[in-house]
Amino acid sequence: MAINLTEIVATTLRNRQKEVADNVTNHNAFLSRLESKGGITDTAGGRTIVEELIYGDNGNIKWYDGYETFTIVQNEVVDAAEFQWKQLGGFISISGKEQVMNSGKHAAIRFVSARMKQLKAQMRNTAAASIYSDGSGTSGNEFGGLQLLVADNPAAVGTVGGIDQVAETFWRNQVQNIGAAATSANIKTNLNALWLPTLRGTDKPDIVLNDSIHYTAFEESLQDLQRFASTKMAAAGFEALKYKTADFVYDENCPTKRTYMLNSDYLHMRCAPGRRFSVGEARTIQNADHEVIPVWLMGNLTCSNRSLQGVMTST
Repeated sequence: MAINLTEIVATTLRNRQKEVADNVTNHNAFLSRLESKGGITDTAGGRTIVEELIYGDNGNIKWYDGYETFTIVQNEVVDAAEFQWKQLGGFISISGKEQVMNSGKHAAIRFVSARMKQLKAQMRNTAAASIYSDGSGTSGNEFGGLQLLVADNPAAVGTVGGIDQVAETFWRNQVQNIGAAATSANIKTNLNALWLPTLRGTDKPDIVLNDSIHYTAFEESLQDLQRFASTKMAAAGFEALKYKTADFVYDENCPTKRTYMLNSDYLHMRCAPGRRFSVGEARTIQNADHEVIPVWLMGNLTCSNRSLQGVMTST
C-alpha cells in the first residue's frame, strides 16, 4: 500500500505539537523560566492582548475613630496595557519527487524525523532572537522583546503597551549604567545598585540574563568558594551561576554589554487559542509539484509591571 508522506508528516507534527513548543521554550532560558512558572498561556481573542495593571493610591483609605465619615473619591487605580498580536509561521514542504523517493515505511520515518529536526531548530533560533528585540524588526512584525519592555532609556519618548512612558513614571523599568567597561572590579557594585530598586516586599528578580562580557566579569569577580551554580538551570542545560536568590544566566542572544534583571512573575508570553505552535492542514501548491504543512504561532511578550524589571548597560 502506498504511503501518504504528507499525511504522515502532518499527523506526526500534530501528535508532537507540545514537543515542538517545549523544544522552543526549553532552549531559551527566559522562555523556559516562563514555561516553568505558567507564564506562557493562551489568552482570549480580540484586537489586542490586554494586561490589566494596578497602581497608585485609591484615595479612600484612612485611619478613623468611631463614627467619623469617609470622603469617597473616584481615583482610577486599575488600568491596562495593550500589546499587538504578532505572528510567526513556518512551513514544512514535500515535493512530489520526495514523496516517491521516501515511499517506503522506514524511509518515510527518516524523512519525517529530518523535517521535524529542521523545523524545531528554525523555530528555536527565531524565537530565541526575538526575545531580545524592540519589536521594530521584520517590518514591526516580530515580538516586542526585552529591548522594548525593559528599555535602556525608559524615559524616552514613546509608548509601551499603549502607555506613554514619559507621562506615566510608574511605567518605567529600572536602569543602571556602569559608565565604563564591565570588569570584575565593578560588576557586583552595579548589580547591587540595580537589585534594590527592583525589590518590592517579597517581590524580587528571579532570573538575570547576560551577554558574554557581563557574565564573564561576574564570574571572574567571584572567589572559588562563591561560585555557586544554579542546579535548576544547569539541569535544563543552561550555563548559570547564582546572584543573590536569582539565577544568573549567559544567553548568546543577549544584546552586547547588557544584563537584564527580571521578575518573571510580571512577564508573560500570551498566545492566541489554537495558535501556539499549532499545525495546520496540509495544502497543495497550485502550479507546482509540492505540498506544504504550516505551523503557526500568534501572540506576543507582555509585561504587567515594568518597575520591577531592570537593565544594566556598560560601554
